[in-house]
Amino acid sequence: MKPCCLTIAGSDSGGNAGVQADLRAFHCYGLHGCTVFAALTAQNPSGVSAVRVLEPDFIAAQLDAVLGVYNIRALKTGMLAVPEAIRTVASRLRAYPDIAKVIDPVMVATSGSKLLRDDAVKALADELIPLATILTPNLPEADVLLGDGAAALTAEEKACALHARFGCAVLVKGGHGDGAEAVDVLCDAAGRVKRFSAPRLVEPVSTHGTGCSLAAALASALALGLPLDEAVASAKHYVREAIARAEYVGEGCGVLGFVPDARETCEATGHA
Repeated sequence: MKPCCLTIAGSDSGGNAGVQADLRAFHCYGLHGCTVFAALTAQNPSGVSAVRVLEPDFIAAQLDAVLGVYNIRALKTGMLAVPEAIRTVASRLRAYPDIAKVIDPVMVATSGSKLLRDDAVKALADELIPLATILTPNLPEADVLLGDGAAALTAEEKACALHARFGCAVLVKGGHGDGAEAVDVLCDAAGRVKRFSAPRLVEPVSTHGTGCSLAAALASALALGLPLDEAVASAKHYVREAIARAEYVGEGCGVLGFVPDARETCEATGHA
């Protein structure tokens, strides 16, 4: 039976991030993608001009339509925006402990637009993150989740602190950091730390949607049976390749590229 991946996130009308980016990643990994829209956005690489959060009842109806029906091996969450949406998603996901869950705490778009209300951070921490297989914050998101003093910590310290708080594996993404290397730090469910490093690409056409794409690629690799550290390596490779293959699709408007060989990482390890 063909495995499926589920995204629970917001839309991007420009097709760069959100559900659209997630479906692109699922397809690159050879998976069927299911979708639950939690919000709709009017956006392009310059910013988000409007957001409409969908009603909790409609989010729940979408979840009920796919969970337990499709062969969903893994899922990822993205923009959930408000406490009501987060609580609705968490209430449904508790019934499916066997599905691998990648929780991407989307707070701010690449353009700088805010995507998570302040009162939603507590709901995220209390309701959804405790269900995670792995949490994937970038450096600023890790600081928000940890609170005062977090900005002074190293990425490794942040990953370990979040693991200690929530009990799940944590991947702190280093894209917002400095230096010639982009370093992501994994603290797995047993508290073991591993670093994943790759040279930064100079003046890329686009990095819009990289956070969404990494979480979706990670969920895809987990759906195909990769162990967590191999899944992280596969996802990081996918995102770097997508950035390297980015193309202009409008005046000054770039989009991450299609990575047709994304599944090869999984096949090479004998898990796909």
